[in-house]
Amino acid sequence: MNELTNYDWDQMYKKGKVGWDIGYVSTPLKEYFDQLVNKSIMILIPGAGNAYEAEYLYKNGFPNVFILDYSSESINSFKKRYPEFPSTHLILEDFFEYQGQYDLIVEQTFFSSIIPGQRNAYADKIYELLKPNGKLVGLLFTHKFDFQGPPFGGNENIYREIFSPFLDIITMEIAHNSIKPRKERELFFIMQKKSS
Repeated sequence: MNELTNYDWDQMYKKGKVGWDIGYVSTPLKEYFDQLVNKSIMILIPGAGNAYEAEYLYKNGFPNVFILDYSSESINSFKKRYPEFPSTHLILEDFFEYQGQYDLIVEQTFFSSIIPGQRNAYADKIYELLKPNGKLVGLLFTHKFDFQGPPFGGNENIYREIFSPFLDIITMEIAHNSIKPRKERELFFIMQKKSS
């Protein structure tokens, strides 16, 4: 399968073909956010889609949260839904071309939306975007799907092979607090940028 273009993504959002979108911040991520003490950290959510995580973080006192997405449709939809969010924190750009430095990058269904052939490039880019000791935190599907994605699934062994050259895996385990439809079907992980 070839890479999806921003036009393809715009069409998916216009037609509502976003079955992975649960309509709110997922419980494992919410509980992770709730225990963060330093609210001044720089946070990036790439492939943010409807960006419920960004909305939750900003409403809970994290002023430095940024949304990055390839689809103008998803960015515009977020603006309409949450106009209080700073427009300068909405970045319409290709993740693989973007430049910046962050303490925390949040992964919520973006990795599963890119074609599997781009996964090593994703891990390399995450390494580049993280500050020293920065973390990638999020969720990954624990299984493959029986249809042509996105989303694309995988398993823990595949993910460890992809990320281990770039990041130290602190935690990678079945999420204990997934929503019911995803129970036992997603891995919660915390990874930290390797020292150079």
